[in-house]
Amino acid sequence: MKILIAPDSFKGSASSRELCSVIETALRKRVPDAEIIRLPMADGGEGTVEALVLASKGRFCTATVEGPLFEPEQAVFGVLGDEKTAVLEMAAASGLPMIPREKRNPFHTTSRGTGQLIRAALDEGCTHLIMGIGGSATNDGGAGMLQALGFSLLDSTGQPIGPGADGLSQLARLETAGADPRLGDCRFTVACDVDSPLCGSKGASAVFGPQKGARPEDVPVLDGILHRFGALLEQTVGKRVAEAPGAGAAGGMGAALMALLGAELRPGFSIVNEITGYEKLLKTARPDLVITGEGQMNAQSLMGKLPVEVARLAHRNGVRCVAIVGSRGEGAERAAQCGFSAVYELMEKGVTLEYSMTHTAELVEKAVSRIAL
Repeated sequence: MKILIAPDSFKGSASSRELCSVIETALRKRVPDAEIIRLPMADGGEGTVEALVLASKGRFCTATVEGPLFEPEQAVFGVLGDEKTAVLEMAAASGLPMIPREKRNPFHTTSRGTGQLIRAALDEGCTHLIMGIGGSATNDGGAGMLQALGFSLLDSTGQPIGPGADGLSQLARLETAGADPRLGDCRFTVACDVDSPLCGSKGASAVFGPQKGARPEDVPVLDGILHRFGALLEQTVGKRVAEAPGAGAAGGMGAALMALLGAELRPGFSIVNEITGYEKLLKTARPDLVITGEGQMNAQSLMGKLPVEVARLAHRNGVRCVAIVGSRGEGAERAAQCGFSAVYELMEKGVTLEYSMTHTAELVEKAVSRIAL
């Protein structure tokens, strides 16, 4: 029997690599002679750096950057096996989990650390950057990132603007002459499953502002700031970006990446699938079973999340696929119908969230014992 293990991470409790190890150990107890292929995966969010570095036999790097509240942070990024491609996650430098809930304020938080992380990748000699931009703590349109890369964002007196949306509200002029010259030779691919425009009812501030600390009365103010920023971006580069799908991703960073860095925004799973070779493995290795998983299966699983995409491709190639999930949320029933033959949940009756997160390995092994082989 041939089994392909291809899970996402269980956020906060186990990485995709750790899950692969636990699942394989459990399988060996049941089918010792099985051929098992481990393929840690991700969908552009947490764990993408690890998944792509491992798949390409690359290396991990660490850079000291400025976090969203200006404190120093050690951010990990990866250089893939070709030594020309870097992969980084915005959340490692400017992520929402870095800020206690009571300190979240999009008027103050900066994306500067993400720009510093990009510069660190350029310092490694990389000419292709793959960026995951989920989980951001900012609503500054990527202004901090741009400043760290040498772009001049100036107020009406010709002085550099301050950090956060507060600073962005003072923006009067954007100059590109001082930008890091290496950017001109660098290609940017952005993993983005958000199709929000920069502004409006479906834009960055309205959809994501509240989770970053914006009060209801703050949302229209933030939206207005990004509206003016979008107009200035379009004026500077001579093309429309504010309405483009994904412009509102990462607090408006999507628009800045497209306008000033020529970034291509692609679904996260398609990038990971391409580099890890998952679909190719389905065709060449012809496994009898694929085991995937994620922390919670819910309605968002239908929006490009890894297990559903893994199952859809497996089904298309005539391979049985099962999922192990930490829990089921609203909409899980619809997600479970997307090519899975079975979905096994860790949080069975009597199991609390806290217990499942601290006993993940034990519960995953138990779930594997229930899979029909």
